[in-house]
Amino acid sequence: MSVITVNHLSHTYDGVRRAVDDVSFDVQAGEIFGLLGPNGSGKTTIVRVLATMLAPGDGSARICNVDVAQEAANVRRRLGVVFQMPSLDAKLTARENMAHQGHLYGLRGASLAARIDEGLARFDLAERAGELVEKFSGGMRRRVELAKALLHRPSVVIMDEPSTGLDPAARNDLWRILDTLGEEQGVTILLTTHLMDEADRCDRLAVMAQGKLVALDTPEALKSRVGGDVIVVEPDVEPADTLAAAIGQRFTGWRHDTAPRVVNERVHMERDHCAAFVAELSAAFANRIKSVTVGRPTLEDAFLHLTGKPMREAEHADIVRA
Repeated sequence: MSVITVNHLSHTYDGVRRAVDDVSFDVQAGEIFGLLGPNGSGKTTIVRVLATMLAPGDGSARICNVDVAQEAANVRRRLGVVFQMPSLDAKLTARENMAHQGHLYGLRGASLAARIDEGLARFDLAERAGELVEKFSGGMRRRVELAKALLHRPSVVIMDEPSTGLDPAARNDLWRILDTLGEEQGVTILLTTHLMDEADRCDRLAVMAQGKLVALDTPEALKSRVGGDVIVVEPDVEPADTLAAAIGQRFTGWRHDTAPRVVNERVHMERDHCAAFVAELSAAFANRIKSVTVGRPTLEDAFLHLTGKPMREAEHADIVRA
């Protein structure tokens, strides 16, 4: 069953900059769904529309079959949101932050107190409930944010760049919690990210670039779109683009999306029957190659395959476009 439905969504800022361009997707109940793309690709605009903070320019979006523009108050009751920027009051305790959140949803008295205790315990914060949030680490603050977002028991949680400011251990803790929410409690989670290891843990991904939906599939299926193994060649002396052109001319059978191209001063290409090809490549360009590496496709490779640019370059292009 679709819990989130986005249908031909577009949004333009200042009548000029098209941040989201005809995007459609749906999210199933209990799914962890990721919007993967560089900064400026339209991810946060979609989150703002779904969180009822921004009206769609064109198209529509529904959460639990409720239109986010026409019935915003109804949507908010079903929705928990964790923004990229912290929304905690650092001068209040964890418990006080939770209590203020509960008041916004009409919770009071013993019922609210019980929910706060339950939420703090779920995120291993019970012993620190009376401490000021300003004393917490980044990972602990993120846990308070998530506990606060779940206080009114929403069926959908939206998270904008959830790993911002977290060290690897805190990120693993966060994902353990997210997996539990989806698998054991049936909470539907939509998150945005530009981190490939985080995207790899999602059930499905919508790949975004320059406001458009480029691809929609599972992480493994996206990686399988890469045309064979990924070969990366480091030139010995000459410029990478010169070597890329020479390799492209020396061998045949390229498709436009598998041919040699330069990424970070190295030549990237995709090829089936990789072992035989690498042997021929090494023999043909023995004096011009410093090193050759071969690997199975990653999400970074899939993003490059789909957009023609690595994430870092795509981010620069999207920021310039913005």
